[in-house]
Amino acid sequence: MEHLQAMRGLAPKDFKSDTKPVWCPGCGHFSVLAAITKALAELSLPREQVAVVSGIGCSSRIPAYTSVYGFHGVHGRALPTATGLKLARPDMTVLVTGGDGDGFSIGGNHFLHACRRNVDMTYIVMDNQVYGMTKGQASPTTDAEWDGSKLTPDGPCIEPFPPLKIALAAGANFIARGSSSDPNDLARLIVDGVRHPGFSVIQVLSPCVTFRPEQKEWKKKVRTACVDYTDDPARAARRLMTDDGFNFGKVLFKGTRPAFVPECSDVPCAIPELESGFAV
Repeated sequence: MEHLQAMRGLAPKDFKSDTKPVWCPGCGHFSVLAAITKALAELSLPREQVAVVSGIGCSSRIPAYTSVYGFHGVHGRALPTATGLKLARPDMTVLVTGGDGDGFSIGGNHFLHACRRNVDMTYIVMDNQVYGMTKGQASPTTDAEWDGSKLTPDGPCIEPFPPLKIALAAGANFIARGSSSDPNDLARLIVDGVRHPGFSVIQVLSPCVTFRPEQKEWKKKVRTACVDYTDDPARAARRLMTDDGFNFGKVLFKGTRPAFVPECSDVPCAIPELESGFAV
């Protein structure tokens, strides 16, 4: 892979900015950043044709650490922002990065409708089952019994949000799970997600060893999924219903729905003409 990247004149380092990440030592997000830059080099995309959009959270810092166009938005609003960008500039490759809190709590409604709309962009969600930036509250994907935080002393006491099941039910066209413990494999999943038309969701198990030190054991728990992807939603649903959340490295679902592309006119419209359309 490195030989091919050199021939194309692009390498992962070309997609990194000069800004040094400020994540905690041992954070899985370092590997996710490496996977994203590896994927962009493999895709051989001109930097000016790529945008990374994020919301708020530790994982949402990624646009600052890349050398492509970036937009650091407000909490939970990365997906509608990215949707607007992709529809206005369909020639751009749009990646969205965020975490389980940003994506599935305040951004949960946007997540559902992004899956439903099926706009051609790739959502990389770093799931560490905790709000790390705000010091360790339970997140939507935290186990009901978790009692490792002073901020949630009795645990959330409710079942965790199942992101991939929800993504399938809501209409996402590409569903996969990766792990920060294997950035090369994660890079391959990102490449597959970008190349597949429609809305792609990649859940990444990315431990927060500061507020969830027990997640250091994830490296021993994760395992490569033993099944190939399916294009049958019913079959994918059966697999996800019996999945324990630690199968990674495989695309779980590749749908066949065409990506949403609105009808657009190449004819420029004058401002008075636009204003007349909103006259009451």
